[in-house]
Amino acid sequence: MDEVWLCLPVGDKEGIFATLDALRHSTANIRLVPDLFALRLINHGVSEVLGIPMLDLSASPITGKVRLMKAVQDRLLGALILLLISPLMLAIALAIKLTSHGPVLYRQLRHGWNGEGIWVYKFRSMVVHQEPDFQVTQARRNDARITPLGAFLRRTSLDELPQFINVLQGRMSIVGPRPHAVAHNEHYKELVPGYMLRHKVKLGITGWAQVNGFRGETDTLDKMEKRVEYDLHYIENVSLWLDLKIIVATVFKGFVHKNAY
Repeated sequence: MDEVWLCLPVGDKEGIFATLDALRHSTANIRLVPDLFALRLINHGVSEVLGIPMLDLSASPITGKVRLMKAVQDRLLGALILLLISPLMLAIALAIKLTSHGPVLYRQLRHGWNGEGIWVYKFRSMVVHQEPDFQVTQARRNDARITPLGAFLRRTSLDELPQFINVLQGRMSIVGPRPHAVAHNEHYKELVPGYMLRHKVKLGITGWAQVNGFRGETDTLDKMEKRVEYDLHYIENVSLWLDLKIIVATVFKGFVHKNAY
């Protein structure tokens, strides 16, 4: 025989050792077929801390070469993009100033990498207003708070352009899960399994969920669940090529979407 597959639970040490002993004279390849739970554990990374190998059950994948790659990509590509879009940003800033009262930029506190607070910048697309009891109400279709110019900026995602400043500050990445309002984090982290794992990486201007259509208002729980599912897929498979794929997809289909309002 060439192959022996053991269909035993990983925790069944006696069974595994007894089988290996019975096959001690065999030259066949001996493999353990893990159960579903063990397979999920094996799919996690392995780290060595103080010389002790450890299985990463919940850890950021942005370490070592991946962290260096993301940093170089964000700084170089972010600076180039910001340079190219600066005339457009100046034109948008002037248009906002001429068409409505209030600041050009709007900033909001969000949870970033490792849950740390960061200020996320956007072009202001709504009239200046105060949320009741400091709540954050998601923008809805035909939302009366959105200015005419703001509607265009939101529909084309041009209101997100100032976040390239966040990228150069090192607080965001070009590609990663989109930042949600702090109030929304507090709400959904109890409802969606794995929700806060989104913060194991830097949040991004665009992401795998967005280029697959999961963006805009999350008026039902299943919409947020799908967004988180795609965010976690990105985190588990993060790479330079996946980032470039998402960036290209954003250029061709990510700016305008029926859910952007």
